[in-house]
Amino acid sequence: MEVFESLKANLVGKNARIVLPEGEEPRILQATKRLVKETEVIPVLLGNPEKIKIYLEIEGIMDGYEVIDPQHYPRFEEMVAALVERRKGKMTEEEARKVLVEDVNYFGVMLVYLGLVDGMVSGAIHSTASTVRPALQIIKTRPNVTRTSGAFLMVRGTERYLFGDCAININPDAEALAEIAINSAITAKMFGIEPKIAMLSYSTKGSGFGESVDKVVEATKIAHDLRPDLEIDGELQFDAAFVPETAALKAPGSNVAGQANVFIFPGIEAGNIGYKMAERLGGFAAVGPVLQGLNKPVNDLSRGCNADDVYKLTLITAAQAVHQ
Repeated sequence: MEVFESLKANLVGKNARIVLPEGEEPRILQATKRLVKETEVIPVLLGNPEKIKIYLEIEGIMDGYEVIDPQHYPRFEEMVAALVERRKGKMTEEEARKVLVEDVNYFGVMLVYLGLVDGMVSGAIHSTASTVRPALQIIKTRPNVTRTSGAFLMVRGTERYLFGDCAININPDAEALAEIAINSAITAKMFGIEPKIAMLSYSTKGSGFGESVDKVVEATKIAHDLRPDLEIDGELQFDAAFVPETAALKAPGSNVAGQANVFIFPGIEAGNIGYKMAERLGGFAAVGPVLQGLNKPVNDLSRGCNADDVYKLTLITAAQAVHQ
């Protein structure tokens, strides 16, 4: 089953409610139309109810979505109090009131935090920092998780792989890299991938030397110690991780080499280059980044996204909410 059809099937009966703070943006409205028609996800749009309703009614959408006007929200005072409490000592009531009126991402994140919706997708007209910052301040990371990270689902036909971290952590240390690997395994399972995790390097099993190699070796050991149930190996060059014949020569006896489906890059430089090469030269569709490690799901769109990107990332966010 195609990956997004599989996600849709797993969401049947869940009625996941995902807030889209940029509710009047045309790409968001186009994605909302498709979400209502094709899935059981309930889009919750922030914006002017009249404008949104007129657009969607013209498109034949009469129900199956919700609209919240931040300027006239009946639970606004409750939201202000909750934000002040959450940001205790860092935000006054006046500041909380101002940011909730002026910044739809803070408003959307507070809906998630208060359990009024299940997740959030933003970024079509906002920067990554504008989307991620309120999530880190308010929703925060899960227990025993010290940082969020960004993974890409790479899809070509029936092939699916996970690449991480290609978006958030510039030069993670060994502990961070191990955490990224573990969180990527959780994301992979959500996509129906039984994770076989390769910790990538320019070295395979001692063939090369340097600080980066040492970091990947240490990260692999830490990940093994934390999650001995996971199939994870490193350090591995990409060909040893991916090609069975090369694995037999370079990493004989490895339970991951030659059959890896989750690839953890040693830093964002390699990760960002790697996913874009797979996309442009290999013909893979790159879906993401999927933010990992938060208590509740919040995901960031590219400002160059189209309606299909919004649709897919909203499905992923709903799946994260259900999976957690």
